[in-house]
Amino acid sequence: MPSTYKERLLKEIEGFPEEKISKLYKIIHILRIELMQKAKKPGIRGSLKGIWKGSQIDEALFLEAKKSLFPYEAR
Repeated sequence: MPSTYKERLLKEIEGFPEEKISKLYKIIHILRIELMQKAKKPGIRGSLKGIWKGSQIDEALFLEAKKSLFPYEAR
C-alpha cells in the first residue's frame, strides 16, 4: 500500500534532529497559515481607511496630478 503524503511528512519529521524541531514547527505553521487562507471574494475590497495617515503631500504635486487628470478644469 503506497504511503500518503501525510505519512511521508511524519516520517520526515521523525528523522529531524530534536534541536531543530522548533524551527521546523515554525516553518510548517507559516506554510499552513499561508496555504489555508480563504480566497477573497472577487469584487470585495478591504478598507483603505487610514492608509495615508501621517502622509504629507506637496501642494505642487497635487496640482500637477489634478491638471493631468482634469485638464479641462485648468482652462
